[in-house]
Amino acid sequence: MPILRGPFWLRPDLVFPPTEAANDDGLLALGGDLSIERLLLAYSQGIFPWYDERSPILWWAPDPRFVLLPAELHVSRSLRQTLNRRPFRLTMDTAFERVIAHCGKVPREGQGGTWITSEMLDAYIALHHAGFAHSIEAWQGDELVGGLYGVSLGRAFFGESMFHLVPDASKVTFVSFVRQLERWGFEVVDCQIPTEHLRRFGAREIPRAQFNRQLDEAFRGPTLRGRWSFDGEVGEAS
Repeated sequence: MPILRGPFWLRPDLVFPPTEAANDDGLLALGGDLSIERLLLAYSQGIFPWYDERSPILWWAPDPRFVLLPAELHVSRSLRQTLNRRPFRLTMDTAFERVIAHCGKVPREGQGGTWITSEMLDAYIALHHAGFAHSIEAWQGDELVGGLYGVSLGRAFFGESMFHLVPDASKVTFVSFVRQLERWGFEVVDCQIPTEHLRRFGAREIPRAQFNRQLDEAFRGPTLRGRWSFDGEVGEAS
C-alpha cells in the first residue's frame, strides 16, 4: 500500500508522520510548536524545523540527506596552515545566545533573509539550557568573531548554523569542532541542506534511509548533556 505524501498538519500530540511521507522537496509537516519535547522528538527521527516569519512552522526530512562523517573531514592545505598559526581562541558553550543571535543575522545559503525567527531563537536557547544545544565560539581577544551551534543526541550532532566576522573564523571553528567530535566518538554530523562550502570539507549526500540507519546506530551512545569544552590541546591549537 503506497504511503500518503505530505506535508501534513501536525496534531497537538507529539507525533510526526514517517519521514518517507515527505514530499519531493523534503517537506514533511506543518504547524505544531517548538517545545523541547517536540524538537527532541523531531531530531530523534531525522526531522528538523526550517521556516521564516511569513509561514507556519515547517518540518523537513529531505532525501537525500547532506551529512559529514567526522572521519571523512577534509582540510585543505591552506586551511591547515591557518590552523597551525592558531589565530583564534576556541571555546564551547560560553556565548550560546550571542552565537545564535549572530547566526540569525546571516542569510542561509539559497534563502533570502534569515530563518532564525524570534520563536526559533527562544526555542534553541531553551534547548541549550536543557543541555542538548551547544555553541562553539572563536575569539580574538575578547571579541567574538565566529561560531556555530547545533543539537546533540547520542553520537549525532545536528548542525544548525554558523557565522564569521573575520576571514576563516567559521572554518577554523568548524574543523576544530569536528575533530573534537571524532575524539568523542561521534558518528555523524547532520548538515541538512547541501552547500558547496560544507561539501569542500567532505560532506556528502546519502539516501534518507541510510541516514536514518546511521542515526539508529548513533543513538546507541549516551547523549553528552550539559556544558561542553574542548580537550585542552584541541581548543588551544585549533
